[in-house]
Amino acid sequence: GSGKTALLQRLARDWRHAGAMAALVGDLATDLDARRLQEAGLPAVQLNIGQGCHLDAAMVARGLEALAATGSALSQLRWLWIENVGNLVCPAAFDLGEDLRLVLLAVGEGEDKPLKYPATFHAADLVLISKVDLAEAVGFDRPQAVANIAAVAPRAAVLEVSARSGAGVADLLERLLVSRA
Repeated sequence: GSGKTALLQRLARDWRHAGAMAALVGDLATDLDARRLQEAGLPAVQLNIGQGCHLDAAMVARGLEALAATGSALSQLRWLWIENVGNLVCPAAFDLGEDLRLVLLAVGEGEDKPLKYPATFHAADLVLISKVDLAEAVGFDRPQAVANIAAVAPRAAVLEVSARSGAGVADLLERLLVSRA
């Protein structure tokens, strides 16, 4: 519910000029998220973890093979998005070979999440405060959230985004392009 799939849909629509991209999508069951991304024009493979709580390197390797079989080999991509399972505990402990680790904190989740799940935020290079278009409606305390993020992840940059309105998406692209330079 943090908006990971919605943000990837937005990126697929708005960032076509940023280079070839594809996604591996982790979830307990179904291929709903992968289908949403495919409908937005993003090659995507669903990785179902069943009773597990995170993706691991072997699952990512299988996903890369499946992407290659659809014509989206890793060597042809500028961006490979790995959407890990949506919880703030298990994914933090496993390196998937990523160049950059993004963590999404939706405004409706509360400002305290960085303090409750410090390992997830500590490992982040970039924290995206998502669904900012809803911040006022849910009484989100931005300064407190930023302070909590800084307390557990002092090296992480923080950006605010909304997949729905597009707020902050251009800033995100700029940040990611600079990180890939």
